[in-house]
Amino acid sequence: EEPVTIVDDDGAPKAEKHVILYNPPVVNRELGIRRSALLQSRDLAARFLQAGAQTIVFARSRVGVELLVTYLKSHLRVKADETDGAVRGYRGGYLPLERRDIEAGLRDGTVRTVVSTNALELGIDVGQLEACIMVGYPGTISSTWQQAGRAGRRSGTSVAILVATSSPLDQFIAAHPEYLFGNPPESALANPNNPLILGQHVKCGAFELPFDDGELLGSRDVAEELGQLEREQLLHHTGQRWHWSAESFPASEVSLRSAATENVVIVDTTQGSRVIGEMDRASAFMLLHDQAIYLHDGVQYHVDHFDFEALKAYVRRVSVDYYTDADLDVDMRVIDRFESEELAAMTRCFGEVAVTYRPSIYKKIKLYTHENLGWGKIHLPQTDMHTTAYWLELHAPMPDEILGDRAAQALHGARNLLANVAPLFVMCDPRDVHAVAEVRSPTLRVPALYLYDVVPGGIGLANKLYDQHEAVLG
Repeated sequence: EEPVTIVDDDGAPKAEKHVILYNPPVVNRELGIRRSALLQSRDLAARFLQAGAQTIVFARSRVGVELLVTYLKSHLRVKADETDGAVRGYRGGYLPLERRDIEAGLRDGTVRTVVSTNALELGIDVGQLEACIMVGYPGTISSTWQQAGRAGRRSGTSVAILVATSSPLDQFIAAHPEYLFGNPPESALANPNNPLILGQHVKCGAFELPFDDGELLGSRDVAEELGQLEREQLLHHTGQRWHWSAESFPASEVSLRSAATENVVIVDTTQGSRVIGEMDRASAFMLLHDQAIYLHDGVQYHVDHFDFEALKAYVRRVSVDYYTDADLDVDMRVIDRFESEELAAMTRCFGEVAVTYRPSIYKKIKLYTHENLGWGKIHLPQTDMHTTAYWLELHAPMPDEILGDRAAQALHGARNLLANVAPLFVMCDPRDVHAVAEVRSPTLRVPALYLYDVVPGGIGLANKLYDQHEAVLG
């Protein structure tokens, strides 16, 4: 526990915040299994709620948010569709009016506990929260302190609790708390030259003020982008100036969470037809496929049909004892090497790759116990993306004891290690960089391990990992 005293401008004590790093107990010492961080966080949130403390709980994923809302309402014996509003979820995909209603409830006190992704981490007035629970290490030191700071923004005593999960990264933080409490926040990382991001900036800039011939955007010559927008009939060139000529407002098409612009609309057909939410296309393929269970503010919906061409998912309300989780198959193809270095047993590389991914199967996971109840196939087309990657081409011969099937196990183990370690070296959510292992790459003809940016065009994560190769492997 690390108490922090908050003072007024004149130095007088105003508030006290307690920050606690909590590692749930081991319940099976033979297997080293710890109590579920979700259930542990639910119990903590219920205690704060019953004690009258307004609380925010941060979960790592949309599914995690919905499971916690479901578990908390069930624990408090509140029906999933009850609308008293004391316990609410908050994440991307909720409709704007629904999000505004939750935000107003936090400010006036009618919402006593909110479970959120990092959507409530900053930029929104969340009122006078007294307690914050973080389910798992947020991925960066800066996000940890930002989330902890959502409680105690007024006078009085507040508490923030980081509940460690069983992931290797969380257990590293639990074993070495000085990493969290002793290091400064990370440096921000962005790639403004990403073609998708740059194109949106040029459109928004031209809408505000026409570009002159030869004018730079920052230090970048954008003549090529201006010409492309003219061919798309969005700009008109006259008198050595580029004028916005479309009727649309370009900033309305820019997402602050993704470089992608396509969203899937979620339609509830339980009684008539009404839109209850939306989701980005990549996430929809994993969460809104046919036969999936979609969770929304603790309410369960069965996905009857996902029309991926019309970008609509048709769902109906159900009551079941499981949720679904999809597996993703990923294929990699190297397009270009920007940098590479020959080492003793491998070649490290940075460049452009083509990623092909498709959801393959879904599993039915029982609520609370998280047992696997069965599975089914997903029938959706593949999605292609060009991005940047840091990868290792392994040249040393495999030891005899791991040849055959064990070679795949060894490489996938190394992939899992890299996926957990990499977020320590780049300021990103662990889901922003994915790892892939190939026992024999079809294009490289050798075993390979990839770490790639999960953003079309890349945002600089792979480049930074390439530069920190020795530290990452160390």
